[in-house]
Amino acid sequence: MAADLIFFALFLAGLTLMGMALGPWMARVFTGRARLLAPVERALYRAAGVTGRGQRWTGYAAAVLAFNAAGFVLLYLILRLQGVLPFNSQGFGAMESSQAFNTAVSFMTNTNWQSYGGETTLSHFTQMAGLTVQNFVSAATGIAVAVAVVRGLAARSVADLGNFWVDLTRATLYLLLPGAVLITLVLVWQGMPQTLAAGVTATTLEGAQQVIAQGPVASQAAIKMLGTNGGGFFNANAAHPYENATALTNLVQIYAILVIPAAFPFFFGRMVGDRRQGWAIFAAMSVMFVAVLLAAYFAEAAGNPLHAGITEPGVSMEGKETRFGLAQTVLFVVATTVASCGAVNAMHDSLMALGGMIPLFNMLLGEIIYGGVGAGFYGMVLYVVLTVFIAGLMVGRTPEWLGKKIEAREMKLAALTLLVMPVGVLILSAASILTGNAQTAVQDAGPHGLTELIYAYTSGTANNGSAFAGFSANTVWHNTMIGLAMLIGRWGYIIPVLAIAGGLAGKTRAEATAGTFPTHGVAFTVLLVVTILIVGALTFLPVLALGPVAEHVSIAAGQAF
Repeated sequence: MAADLIFFALFLAGLTLMGMALGPWMARVFTGRARLLAPVERALYRAAGVTGRGQRWTGYAAAVLAFNAAGFVLLYLILRLQGVLPFNSQGFGAMESSQAFNTAVSFMTNTNWQSYGGETTLSHFTQMAGLTVQNFVSAATGIAVAVAVVRGLAARSVADLGNFWVDLTRATLYLLLPGAVLITLVLVWQGMPQTLAAGVTATTLEGAQQVIAQGPVASQAAIKMLGTNGGGFFNANAAHPYENATALTNLVQIYAILVIPAAFPFFFGRMVGDRRQGWAIFAAMSVMFVAVLLAAYFAEAAGNPLHAGITEPGVSMEGKETRFGLAQTVLFVVATTVASCGAVNAMHDSLMALGGMIPLFNMLLGEIIYGGVGAGFYGMVLYVVLTVFIAGLMVGRTPEWLGKKIEAREMKLAALTLLVMPVGVLILSAASILTGNAQTAVQDAGPHGLTELIYAYTSGTANNGSAFAGFSANTVWHNTMIGLAMLIGRWGYIIPVLAIAGGLAGKTRAEATAGTFPTHGVAFTVLLVVTILIVGALTFLPVLALGPVAEHVSIAAGQAF
């Protein structure tokens, strides 16, 4: 156990150093000072007719919406026409319409929820031209929106937030592409396939013939992690040896999930001219990360009390990969759900009741503990606005952040985002229960079955994409409703946060006075964490009590589900 705790500490130290190094580079990229690929940039802008002119928040949001809509249509058509498209050596036919809708929405929103098995459903062309392309551009979209929000906070009475097309291009060229190439090379070195072959035939110990699927796995695995996408080439995702070959690839992929989100606070500090602001937000994220990581670790390390007297005391490895062990399994579980990644190297349905509650809790907070690429940071910005407002009420002053007043308009928009998770999770889950679609989809009875349902709709609304397993998602109802949840979760945050950034960008930045509440110290960091826990967590306390907490109490009393 001591060795595992030291490993966690070293991991967090490494992540901090990576974030500190990448943040300044991002500042160079998005202020136009990184010129290495300038000729490529200019060629792309000319081809697309992009002028680089600044956009107000409405124009920026419209560009994001138009780009996402085009991506949805293109991917939907690829899925529906898969049977007649090239690089289909497996001979797969078209995907069913409701599942194609769900999948297209999923990858367009950076959710990557999958109600299908990749190796048994999708051709190599679909995996590459459809899913992998969306892995890049959906991640770049999230980064672009977060960059626009930071510009709005840093601006001194300038109404525009930058240009979406420029930000999208730079995020792809300078962050995602080089990072994905580097990670792909490491993954191939460690044994991941990168081929257009349909598969290989192996002879089992019993003498039977088994076809083992292969394909361009490493390239998709690299961007699915770096872009916090998470959609697996294989149904078993990162638990599959071809998609996560060694303990080293496991660690590399965990770092890939968190490195860009961890860099955003440092990028923010550079952009606003006060690095302490970035450190305060990073500290809040890290404190919560350590808390959920230790909670999940000790919940799993305790083992199953129902096994007492049957097996030796110890960790239950059912649903986990023995080649990764407890520490790397739990770290992956937490990392993929504090970010909007959704890749899994263990079956979350097999976690202990409280261990399984932690990834659910991480998503219910809106994945702002580091969060997805861009999405986590602009989600955190909304909580900072709420925290500053509460602090203003406490000291009897008009709330200010970075010299800009937080007024009624900003508070209404921030409060509106608090409805996103309850609507997507509670209302759509309740509708599934009332129509009987939940009861036929869950695998287990009692509180565990409720957790399976809530986890599915939380994963969709949080744009995470991880599955709790034990839930039959491939029905017309759940494909449609979870698709709707994903759209609510993506646009329910993007539009209000861009509106807030647009409003703040146009305000004159005032100098701090003796009465200004500092937003860069320990007191602010503590208040921010408390606000997140009170505002974010208490909304879902009843459903957590009826699900994983009730299951834990039942197991302690000797009853399993």
